[in-house]
Amino acid sequence: MDLIPSFSVDHTKIVPGIFTSRVDTLGDQIVTTYDVRVTRPNVEPAIDTAAMHSLEHLIATYMRNDTDWKDKVIYWGPMGCLTGFYLILKGNLTPKEIFDLILSAFRSVEAAQDVPGASAVNCGNYLMHNLEMAKWYARRFADYLAENADNSAIFEYPRSERLVTDDGRSFYDS
Repeated sequence: MDLIPSFSVDHTKIVPGIFTSRVDTLGDQIVTTYDVRVTRPNVEPAIDTAAMHSLEHLIATYMRNDTDWKDKVIYWGPMGCLTGFYLILKGNLTPKEIFDLILSAFRSVEAAQDVPGASAVNCGNYLMHNLEMAKWYARRFADYLAENADNSAIFEYPRSERLVTDDGRSFYDS
């Protein structure tokens, strides 16, 4: 079985940032999946589950209401490893081209008075939210992005090296 592209990223070298995970063509539409990595995998603790859930609600709501972006946003949701989010947008912009969107989305969390959709009617686990921790993670990540805006490492995936056998097969160690 082929290793999926997101598993070819070297998670021992990736830093928080904004990365192009994949670009797909669906019919005549190009869509791009971005990896918005908030914490450093396997080095920093994963994001608190309740805070992650709140960030999902807050930032999805922000993006789907932003007049410049709402028609381009297909999906915003958490990674299973709880170190960041996936953003799927129509089109094929570079991570630098969506930098301002990501920065403003995380900055917007600071002003939140409540978590949108955090009710039994609107959410499948409405009791699992933590607005204050979401604000802490959002502030920390936004400050980091602003401080590192000129650092190419926050926009370029570190790829893991894979041994290729003489007959062209990739070798994956465990």
